[in-house]
Amino acid sequence: MTFINRIFTLQLAKLFKPKYLKAQINNMSDLQEIITKNKFNEEILTSLKHELKALQNELLVRKKQQLRAENADLNKKVVIAKSLLIELENRNGKVQIPIPGVRSCSTQATNAAPPATATKANTATATPVPAEQQTPKADKTTKEKKPKKEKPAQDTNNAVAAEAPIDVGRLDMRVGKIIDVNRHPDADSLYLEKIDCGEAQPRTVVSGLVKYVPIEDMQNRMVIVLCNLKPAKMRGIVSEAMVMCASTPEKVEVLSPPAGAVPGDLVHCEGYNRQPDAQLNPKKKIFETCAPDLLTNNDLVACYKGAVLHVPGKGNIVAQTLKNVNVK
Repeated sequence: MTFINRIFTLQLAKLFKPKYLKAQINNMSDLQEIITKNKFNEEILTSLKHELKALQNELLVRKKQQLRAENADLNKKVVIAKSLLIELENRNGKVQIPIPGVRSCSTQATNAAPPATATKANTATATPVPAEQQTPKADKTTKEKKPKKEKPAQDTNNAVAAEAPIDVGRLDMRVGKIIDVNRHPDADSLYLEKIDCGEAQPRTVVSGLVKYVPIEDMQNRMVIVLCNLKPAKMRGIVSEAMVMCASTPEKVEVLSPPAGAVPGDLVHCEGYNRQPDAQLNPKKKIFETCAPDLLTNNDLVACYKGAVLHVPGKGNIVAQTLKNVNVK
């Protein structure tokens, strides 16, 4: 027993030596440091997660705003494309007729359907009736079907469209660019121009501007062109349009489109629906009726009865120096 006790006491003495106790204390402090670092790292991770969620929400908001802006831009393009389509149809002679509402169409369809079904039911149930009595019924049905044809109504619509009021909306004015200009071979006072109006081929235009505008100022110039005049020969050459100018007996200035305008841009007038004739009828003197009311104002802007001529979204049509003079 004494031997065992001595061994036990030696082991206890070894355990409680100062060096051994110091190592144990160091191990405990390292463990505590690891625990604190772990907690610190967890806090960093949670803060990063919150920041990531905030960034995701911000990106979603920006994406929604971007999509809304793109949608608004597309809507504007659809409106412009629709107006261009209507313009092309008008140019090709297709009259724009207002379409009845959907409800009115559906009521007409439902009102028209019952007589047809009723006649079928009557003919089906009228089998025992003699043939002499059946033939008048067939005549009645044919007589009832005739009024359904509304050809006179279409003629009246065309007549109403043809009798549209004479104003600037019937003039097809567009932006053009003079891509070539020379003197007329048979007239010293005339220019012979090729003007790009946004079409497949440039238009040939003859203008009496030699006395007023140097040929250098005409080359590559942006202009306003009246495109639906009836083509006319001028000293043997057919002129297909007219360059619009601010004019006095002493001075003439070519009207300028706004900055950013391109060949083919349509000229509108505030307060007037733009529905130009495919070609102006010289007998009706539409341009001659509108011409006295086409003037520049105090700000050099071309107007019709005081309403501004402009290219939508780009700006007004202007002269250089001539105020309150005729535009022709």
